Amino acid sequence: MLGVKVDADEAENEDVVQGRHETVKEGVQLAIEGLARMERRLMTATKRQKRKVEESQFSSSLPEKTSGDMARIESAREVSMKMPEPKAKAQANTQQPTPPEKDSFFEKDITDGQGLDPERKRIDAPEEAFDLPERGAARPPPVNSPYLPLPWKGRLGYACLNTYLRSAKTPVFGSRTCRMASIVDHRYPLRDPDQPEHAVKNRPDKSKDPEMELGEKFLQNLGLANARDIIKMLRWNDKYGIKFMRLSSEMFPFASHPEHGYKLAPFASEVLAEVGKVAAELGHRLTTHPGQFTQLGSPRQEVVDAAIRDLEYHDEMLSLLRLPEQQNRDAVMILHMGGVYGDKAATLDRFRKNYARLTPSIKARLVLENDDVAWSVHDLLPICEELNIPLVLDYHHHNIIFDSTQCREGTYDINQPEIMERIAATWRRKGIKQKMHYSEPCPGAVTPRDRRKHSPRVMTLPPCPPDMDLMIEAKDKEQAVFELMRTFKLPGFEKINDMIPYEREDEPRPAPQIPKKKQKPAVNLKRKRAPDEDPIDLNDVGSGAGDQIEVNTAREVPEEEISMGGPDNRVYWPPGMNDWLKPRRRGATGRADKADGILEEDHEGV
Repeated sequence: MLGVKVDADEAENEDVVQGRHETVKEGVQLAIEGLARMERRLMTATKRQKRKVEESQFSSSLPEKTSGDMARIESAREVSMKMPEPKAKAQANTQQPTPPEKDSFFEKDITDGQGLDPERKRIDAPEEAFDLPERGAARPPPVNSPYLPLPWKGRLGYACLNTYLRSAKTPVFGSRTCRMASIVDHRYPLRDPDQPEHAVKNRPDKSKDPEMELGEKFLQNLGLANARDIIKMLRWNDKYGIKFMRLSSEMFPFASHPEHGYKLAPFASEVLAEVGKVAAELGHRLTTHPGQFTQLGSPRQEVVDAAIRDLEYHDEMLSLLRLPEQQNRDAVMILHMGGVYGDKAATLDRFRKNYARLTPSIKARLVLENDDVAWSVHDLLPICEELNIPLVLDYHHHNIIFDSTQCREGTYDINQPEIMERIAATWRRKGIKQKMHYSEPCPGAVTPRDRRKHSPRVMTLPPCPPDMDLMIEAKDKEQAVFELMRTFKLPGFEKINDMIPYEREDEPRPAPQIPKKKQKPAVNLKRKRAPDEDPIDLNDVGSGAGDQIEVNTAREVPEEEISMGGPDNRVYWPPGMNDWLKPRRRGATGRADKADGILEEDHEGV
């Protein structure tokens, strides 16, 4: 019997193990099938994009090359042969596999005269593949200018969001948005139209008929709340010496959407005019930066149409500010050229064609910026001069994408008088105050993809003119501006003081409700006392004679002073200390101390 029982247990264990193996096999099979589906979708998307490019510019066979074409090819070959080569050791580690001779672009063009095969343009390749020089850790060191624009007379600005105001008890920010599903849900009336909406008690009633106007009203209310908060942000900025800010493109969510879009006038005219009035009163500059998908050089017509709708929305928003003449001219819209789509010349031709479709008001505001993927300053400057479009120089983008035949990485070459004068002239022709962008990569970033990410703060000023409007593009927003003001003692730095961790003196606080506690009887109250011992005082019963009881009182703050930094202007938080912006959670101190102790112990053990 015992032997039979043992055999039964072994059989049961084998069944369990076999079941586990089957489960693992099923999981692996599902993972393989999922990867296969992803690969098929990628291949389909790549083919679709190639077809779009072919239909827009390329044909199946190009005409026979002329002598001019051959000369350009020879010139390109000479340039490629003159490219700087990395050191031998680095080349051994970073050299890419050499393609077969039959795949050589130059040999194909010269021998058979068939031109470039559109299927071989590698449109699915990452943008880095088009740049021949080494761009990783072994690239030549950047050459930076030693010049600092001091004494500073310009305006420093930040983009869209104020971290201090965003983290307030009542958040202040200008980018409230929603999902499209929420728009559809809000087309239905509330269960009780006379009561405010509640996430549980008073939600949209989908048993009723939807109304398009209700969904649009929901979006409009979000936009109005965003616009009203801009007034608070402007006054906060002015208090601490910041007179330059970029407005969020999400201020009026989905305003340029083909289905859910809407015009800003007349419902937002009044509140935007109030924003413009405050900006004019304080002398602040406001700009916008449409997103990366707003591309006028795209080969896809639907992308171009969406880009024009988005530019019309931004132009309407800036126009409704009713700014004074010069401030209105300075309220520009910054745009990137976008993708290369296999051929920069063809992309520039499409940009010219689509730029002609824009209204005069949009053309008056549109400026181009060099990017960190494909388009360098030297790529954009000729078309900016041709179409009378100002060019924004972004130093950080230039360090990633630059024309190596014209300049080196770093701020020295791009800051030479010849190129700087050409850039400045694009602004003067339109009477617009010039602006530049500055940011820095995160520590340890090596590859171009890693270097594109902005660091939380910047360590220095670029060698721009000292009266420049300089937009600091950093993750810590206004704190990055404060860091520069403190480092270089810029005007207004003395107004900025450190925050009290987890505490804000500029927010109202109600009086705490302290529960009444019963007095504890004194210990040994009835014991026999020594002849020289003082008699016990009944007022000391239940407490120590030297105890100090801290009583929190109510704190009242005028409405206009809420979240403005308090009487001591405590608005600065040191790098990495963004958790100071919120009150410490109950019990968090003990857990943090315990965790820190474990980390220190492990470190010492190593």
